[in-house]
Amino acid sequence: MIALRPAAERGHADHGWLDTRHTFSFASYHDPRHMGFRSLRVINEDRVQPAEGFGPHAHRDMEILTWVLEGVLEHKDSMGNGSVIRPGDLQRMSAGTGVTHSEFNSSPEATVHFLQIWLLPRERGLPPGYEQKRFPQKERRGRLRLVAAGDGRDGAVTIHQDADLWTALLQPGESVRHALVPGRYAWLHVARGAVSLNGSTLGAGDGAAVSDEVAIEITGTVRAEVLLFDLT
Repeated sequence: MIALRPAAERGHADHGWLDTRHTFSFASYHDPRHMGFRSLRVINEDRVQPAEGFGPHAHRDMEILTWVLEGVLEHKDSMGNGSVIRPGDLQRMSAGTGVTHSEFNSSPEATVHFLQIWLLPRERGLPPGYEQKRFPQKERRGRLRLVAAGDGRDGAVTIHQDADLWTALLQPGESVRHALVPGRYAWLHVARGAVSLNGSTLGAGDGAAVSDEVAIEITGTVRAEVLLFDLT
């Protein structure tokens, strides 16, 4: 079964410096029908204006992934990490027992466009942690590339949850297939472009919950970038 989550139905807030869209309930947007999917709790599509950003703020007991689509994002946190996140970089911050961080667009002219993703950890009270890895376009063109996993296999970042995150860049007509082990679920998010998912059409910002399927096939209908979550 495939249940579509149209982009136009997501929560939306425009704060001037930040334009944000919420796939699931977040902040002032609350919809009891969309509180998350399995361990996936948040997919926020954020656009931050030049020389603006999120000031220091705290989190606990959440696996936070940041995936930049356009522009550059600067990160600082209470663990002493300072980094720059560019397209192709995946940042993982495990909030655990508590962490404070800030994210800033230091460009004087370019907007930064990125996805902020939260997953529930397998247990509460874990030590805070940080990891960032780069995944070049050549590893994602026309194929699914594992970028986050509970066991950190194949060079993926390690998350504290039995979940895999795959991503792919697809040209029109290119297809990728992902088999689902019985009892597992999937969520597809189209970051840009448009695809066909087992015959259903999805555009930029659309999502889809997948259950009771043996496999899913994703075909680019225009140039597209997708993220695929494999979840218990």
